[in-house]
Amino acid sequence: MSLMSYHMTDASLRHSRDSSPTDAVSRLNLVAEPQGMFAPIAVARASSAIAEQIRSAIVTGQLGEGDRLPPERELAEQFGVSRVTVRDALRALEAMGLIDVRVGARGGAFVTVPSGDVVGQTMSDMMMMQAITPEDIVEARLMVELGTITIACSRATDEDIALLRDVSDRARDALQAGKYTRELSWDFHALLAHAAHNPAVDGLTLSFRSSLSMHPIRTREGARAFERTVEEHERILVAIERRDGATARREMATHLLRGTGLEKRESDLLALWQAVPTQRSSSRRSK
Repeated sequence: MSLMSYHMTDASLRHSRDSSPTDAVSRLNLVAEPQGMFAPIAVARASSAIAEQIRSAIVTGQLGEGDRLPPERELAEQFGVSRVTVRDALRALEAMGLIDVRVGARGGAFVTVPSGDVVGQTMSDMMMMQAITPEDIVEARLMVELGTITIACSRATDEDIALLRDVSDRARDALQAGKYTRELSWDFHALLAHAAHNPAVDGLTLSFRSSLSMHPIRTREGARAFERTVEEHERILVAIERRDGATARREMATHLLRGTGLEKRESDLLALWQAVPTQRSSSRRSK
């Protein structure tokens, strides 16, 4: 039986939880496809080739979110391999975030949508394998976050702003108590990305906790690094609350370029974004 014999219609997917196995089978969308969606595998790394065929069916729309793959036994027959090889391929697809393997009477392998966590981790892994300099990190952050904050100024809901205000207040309290940690900074940037209401931006921002972290740069600044970060986050938040995109971009640029010495190198980029950093003395405090 081909894979498409298991491709359930939208209606059957909605009602399958409340139906008997017999009813569910009667609603299967049987598509005449004698040769099946997949071809037998005849390569050394069979599991990788299987995963690629299934991945291709997902990304081209032949399989949609919520569709169930046939059981391992039937997949093994279609691909001409052992069930162990099929199982390895399914594990790989699950690691990619493309399927969700469930157990139980109504279990199986179901097509899903990769979460922001998976996307962010994949990007981080790719970047970690390359020679990335601190300067590259700053420039990448500028390109991502100047766009992110512009969108956030337009799309942030009252709830988004309330969450940003909460983490900003908690950061200031933690700073005064001598308990501030970089996780509070990460949380601020993650909430900012979420306020753009774009899952791809969420995924990109997750890499800020690893390969695109500014932490190695901030450690050069000494004791006042956290204090400056809290002050700058506060100014960024005030600009978002006012829906002032131009000011928000300038404050973000000031924040990201602080202590890097890259203002001249990035001057053309910042001019195009109308985000030339604000010049402030090191002794100035946020009111």
